[in-house]
Amino acid sequence: MRLEKAVDAARRWHGDQKRPTGVPYVEHLLEALEVLVRGAGVKDPVVLDAVLLHDVVEDTAATLADVEDAFGPEVAELVDWVTKPPTGGRGRQAKRAAKAAYLRRLRDAPREAVLVKLADRVSNVQELDRMPTDFQRRYHAETVAYILPLAEAEPWFAAWYASWRERFAHLR
Repeated sequence: MRLEKAVDAARRWHGDQKRPTGVPYVEHLLEALEVLVRGAGVKDPVVLDAVLLHDVVEDTAATLADVEDAFGPEVAELVDWVTKPPTGGRGRQAKRAAKAAYLRRLRDAPREAVLVKLADRVSNVQELDRMPTDFQRRYHAETVAYILPLAEAEPWFAAWYASWRERFAHLR
């Protein structure tokens, strides 16, 4: 029941949004959930709610207060950790610097927030080869620099990302 509430909220908040690949956005959220449950064996309902809601503040009109009102402060805190701060329309270099700062900050995040981020990125990088080449190289480098170190402490994620890194070694 609890998880269904989070799925319903994610569907409602994300609405008709699509991923760059054209699939409904909610599929990414459900895939990240599956990564946590079936892959990493996560059972903590707070983490599972957070993975379903991890992009609502960043990509919809929902606020952190909305998440907290509906799911409590623990879920809201995890969503906050994995939400990129707004860049306010600054230039490309400034946006990249802000994103790098956000990713560096994840080193200080609680384990539960790191699990959410790792699952999110697993979903994002599986079909990296379907994206434009310049994006592939940039996203690969970012994943190697910031996400792989986070995965080292989590055996399932460490193994998954090692395999992924081999698959996309041509992007180095």
